[in-house]
Amino acid sequence: MENRDNIAVGLDIGTTKIVAMIGKKNEYGKLEILGIGKAKSLGVARGVVNNITQTIQSIQQAVTEAQENSGYKINDVVVGIAGQHIRSIQHTDYISRSNSDEVITEQDIQFLIDQVNKLAMLPGEEIIHVLPQEYKIDGQSEIKEPIGMYGSRLEATFHVVVGQASSIRNIVKCVQSTGIELSGLTLEPLASADAVLSQEEKEAGVALIDIGGGTTDLAIFKDGIIRHTAVVPFGGNVITEDIKQGCSIIEKQAELLKMKFGSAWPGENKDNEIVSIPGLRGREPKEISLKNLSKIIHARVVEIIEQVFAEIKAYGHDEPKKKLIAGIVLTGGGAQLQHIKQLVEYITGMDTRIGYPNEHLAGNSNVDISSPLFATAVGLVMKSITNNTQSATIEEAIVEEAPIRTNVVRTSQPISIQEKEEIEIPVAEIEKEVVKEKVKKPKDPEINETFMDKILGKVKEFLDNAE
Repeated sequence: MENRDNIAVGLDIGTTKIVAMIGKKNEYGKLEILGIGKAKSLGVARGVVNNITQTIQSIQQAVTEAQENSGYKINDVVVGIAGQHIRSIQHTDYISRSNSDEVITEQDIQFLIDQVNKLAMLPGEEIIHVLPQEYKIDGQSEIKEPIGMYGSRLEATFHVVVGQASSIRNIVKCVQSTGIELSGLTLEPLASADAVLSQEEKEAGVALIDIGGGTTDLAIFKDGIIRHTAVVPFGGNVITEDIKQGCSIIEKQAELLKMKFGSAWPGENKDNEIVSIPGLRGREPKEISLKNLSKIIHARVVEIIEQVFAEIKAYGHDEPKKKLIAGIVLTGGGAQLQHIKQLVEYITGMDTRIGYPNEHLAGNSNVDISSPLFATAVGLVMKSITNNTQSATIEEAIVEEAPIRTNVVRTSQPISIQEKEEIEIPVAEIEKEVVKEKVKKPKDPEINETFMDKILGKVKEFLDNAE
């Protein structure tokens, strides 16, 4: 019988999407994804809930889909938290041990962490994480693992992550309103780091940049320890908004244009490469130069990367390249933008790679799940596994397990652009396909036209044969 112990669930509440992911560790220690649900995120802006009702509905949609896909009922989740209200501080604290003739235990470290958790924060702020960095015992520094050592004074440096109490409570309320309990809250860049970074990179020194829809999150590791975290309140949505304003088109078209033809490097496109956007309600189609599009994207991406790089330099004292040997890892939906790796290398002068969560995933995983888009969700499932709770239980009513549907819109292969050729953007085509599939009404002009074409074809065939 299949071992169903320790089924873990992660819930990524992002600005553009909400992802519920159910998984477990297989016999090789890899993460096997049992089900995934994805919903458009309504009611979240820049990582912060601004509409409770809409957020609850979006969470419910993602959770229901994950349950249907997997045949499991979700009981509790580890939720990712981000947003512009997050800040981090360095703090040093200590405890004096009365029983110095006994070795330091886990209880001593927990007592020290609990002491830091009681720190007075600014009004309306709450501590999310207390992450020990290095320990000192009776003045002896650079101790990574103090358990089992003797000493009377135990001191430690902590990385403390702080967030707005009201924002945290709103997320908790949204999740609990769907009938699910919270087994933990995790800073999203830390979850992403678990999913895409190797231990060697964390030891050598690495900066993880997670480009999401509403925010860009940063996590810096060195000597295997988290050293710095930051949240920049810009993400992919701002790029879409710039395209929308700059090209005078609707948001849906701007998003498709960015995903299908967008590039962070303007030199790639020739002046005569043009995309034709269908006009609204019978209006004339708009012609957009791909060179102009990449200039709009480039300007905003440069701004985002420069802000993140300023945070990296604040940690690395203007020489981050020497301090962070493994360079930069890009992940999140924004990491899928064409030529973004080259642009980041150009701005920072640091080695860069795109981070995929496939290193920790089982070999038979769906190709969509190993996208940078799902890095945070995979990391949250990994965090949930460490809780050792039964986050989801098998639903007896479901006889056969449904195949995993990732609900990702699959666009066609990139179109090769010929010189002076006009390319029709697939917005209208996608809508037409949906209409044909779901609403086969005889009065639909699209369908009528096809029907008439068939009749005319048959008449022509008949006449040709008669000749």
